[in-house]
Amino acid sequence: MGMDIKQEKKNSEEQAVLGYIHKVLDLIEKQEVTREEAEWITKETVDGFREYVNPGFLEYRKTVTEGGQFAAVEWSDSGACFKDVNSKEYIDCLGGFGIYNVGHRNPKVVKAVTDQLKRQALHSQDLLDPLRAMLAKILADITPGDLKYAFFTNSGTESVEAALKLAKMYSDRTTIISTTRAFHGKSLGSLSGTAKGMFRKPFLPLVPGFRHIPYGDIDMMRKTFETCALVGEDVAAVMLEPIQGEGGIILPPEGYLQQVRELCDAFGALLIFDEVQTGMGRTGKMFAAELYGVVPDILCLAKAFGGGVMPAGAVVAKEEVFKSWFPNPFMHTTTFGGNPLACAAAIATIGVLIEEKLPERAAACGEYFLNGLKEAAKGYEDIVQEVRGKGLMIGVEFHSDELGYEVAKGMFDGGVLVAGTLINSKTLRFEPALTISYEEVDQVIRTFKHVLSQVKA
Repeated sequence: MGMDIKQEKKNSEEQAVLGYIHKVLDLIEKQEVTREEAEWITKETVDGFREYVNPGFLEYRKTVTEGGQFAAVEWSDSGACFKDVNSKEYIDCLGGFGIYNVGHRNPKVVKAVTDQLKRQALHSQDLLDPLRAMLAKILADITPGDLKYAFFTNSGTESVEAALKLAKMYSDRTTIISTTRAFHGKSLGSLSGTAKGMFRKPFLPLVPGFRHIPYGDIDMMRKTFETCALVGEDVAAVMLEPIQGEGGIILPPEGYLQQVRELCDAFGALLIFDEVQTGMGRTGKMFAAELYGVVPDILCLAKAFGGGVMPAGAVVAKEEVFKSWFPNPFMHTTTFGGNPLACAAAIATIGVLIEEKLPERAAACGEYFLNGLKEAAKGYEDIVQEVRGKGLMIGVEFHSDELGYEVAKGMFDGGVLVAGTLINSKTLRFEPALTISYEEVDQVIRTFKHVLSQVKA
C-alpha cells in the first residue's frame, strides 16, 4: 500500500514537471509573447535564479530592482541589438563579452548551423569528421605566419588549458610567465595564469610554476627570464593577451610584444597569445597579433569564434610545437570540442568576416566611435579618466568604480548595454557587433554624453 502511494506521488511529480516543460517549450516556439506571458517569464526567471541558479546574480545585475519587482529579461536579438521580454530594445555594447563580432544571430551563421543540424548534430567520436578537417585548414590559411595545426574546444578557458598542456609537452620546462591584470579563464590551469587575487585565493594552491610580472614591463620580463635560467627553472612559455581585455582594455607599450617575442626566441621559450577576446576581427585585424607584427607559437581563440551562435574555441600552433601530440592524439581530448555544429558556425563566421571585410570595418568604425566618446567626455574630466582602445575594443576608465557603475546604469536605462571589466565598473567596455551601424554608434555616444551630464562626480 505504501509503495502505491509513493508511486502515485512520483507519477504526480513527473506530470507536474512535464506540464512545466511543455509550457516552456511552447513559449520558446513563440515569436511574440503576451503581456501576461512576459510577466510570468520575468517572475519565473527571478525566482529561478534565487532558488535554483545563484541568488548572488540578483544582487549583481543592475537590472534587478530590490525585491525582484522588476528585471530586464533577455528574449530575442538581431544585428547589434537585443530585446527584453517586454520588447524594449537595447544596443548591445557588451556583446556577450565580445562574442557577437558578426552580429546577433547572423543569418549566414544560423543557416550553416541549421543546415548541419538537419543532417547531423554531433559525431560518433570514432570516425573522421569532415568539418573539423576543413575548419583546421581554413585556420592554417588565415592565422599569422606558420601557425598550422588546430585543436578545437568549447570555450576560452579550455583553449588556454590546451595551450598550457601543449607548452608543457613541447619541453621539460614548467615555468610559465603571465602578467598582472591578465585574464585567461577560471578553470584551475587557466586561473593559474589569471592575475586577479579575488578569483585565485579560494582555490590556492593552483598549478605550480606560474610567475606574474607587470604587463608592459620588458625589463622585468628580461630579468625574470635570466633569473629563472640561473636557478634551473627555465621558462617554458610566456602567455599574454596582446591587448588586455578584462584587465581594463590595456594596450601594450610601443614595441613591447616584439621585444617579448625576441626574449622568447633568445631563451628558447614559447609565446602564447590569448586572443579569446581580441581575435576574429575585433581590433581591426583578423587577429591582434597582426596589429603588432608578431607571430606567436600558440594562438588561443574562442568567444566570437562560434559567431555568437555556438560555443566554440580553438588552439592553433606551429607544427614544431603541436607535433608532440602526434604520437598519441588522445593526450588531450574533449567530447564536444570541434563538433559539427560548432565547426559549421566557425566556418560561416570566418566567411562573413572576410566577405564583409569586418576587421577593416572594425578599424574604421572603431576610430569613429573612439573619437566620438573622447569628444563626449570633454568637460567631464572629473568623471572620465581616459578613453582608449583599438578597433571596436574600447574602454572608458572613470575615477572610481562607483562613477563607472552609475554611468553603466544610466546608459542601460537609456537603452544601451555596457559593462565593467572583471566585475569592476572603473573601466567600462564598449565591444559592440562589428556590424553596428554608424547611426547606432551616434546614438550610443549621445546617450553616453547625456548620462555624463546627469552623474555627479
